[in-house]
Amino acid sequence: MTAARLLVAETFGPTLQGEGPSCGRQAMFIRLSRCNLRCSYCDTPYTWDWDRYDPRHEARWQSVAELAEWVGRNSPRLVVITGGEPLLQQDRLVPLLDVLLADGRRVEIETNGTIAPALGLVRDGVQFNVSPKLSTAGLAEDHRIVPAALTVLANTGNAIFKFVATEPADLAEVAELEEQYALASIWVMPEGTTIKVVLDRARQFADQVIARGWNLSLRLQVLLWEAARGR
Repeated sequence: MTAARLLVAETFGPTLQGEGPSCGRQAMFIRLSRCNLRCSYCDTPYTWDWDRYDPRHEARWQSVAELAEWVGRNSPRLVVITGGEPLLQQDRLVPLLDVLLADGRRVEIETNGTIAPALGLVRDGVQFNVSPKLSTAGLAEDHRIVPAALTVLANTGNAIFKFVATEPADLAEVAELEEQYALASIWVMPEGTTIKVVLDRARQFADQVIARGWNLSLRLQVLLWEAARGR
């Protein structure tokens, strides 16, 4: 199964996980190509926007064996699989997880919450960082919120929910989703690709986040490197 191939946008690390409960931890990143959503504020359009980017230059096929060997040459025990939308390739992710977990790594899969994970992905050592999109993403609700998928992810027991917010009013929308889908471990993250925007928005959200019993995640990669790729 290590001959299985994944369509990869980029790999990078060692670096730091910039978001969510593992913020600041050393990590290796595997960014998969292709996405099923077109968010207005997307910061990785090179995984899907072929009007602006050339897919021949922005994506490559790599085998599970190649990816595992690359991870194995590095010391961080955390591997973040992101995108794009990784669950578009979830059947081919299963053998990669087999190898990474056997090597003692821990894996976080970043997903937009519109695709239910296969059973082979739901296991010890794997965490889903689920980012359901709010209305500010500029998408129709039935594209960005898929009840069946959110319910499955919430029931895995291995998911945290990370919401990108642009203004304090967004937090009421987060609260509605929290109640409707019984979401636990909620993190609010300010949208932005500059230090000033991220910090200004974080200050606007902080008191409400605390009052609601949630967590606030900055975007460490933006605070350190702003919009630089591969960091």
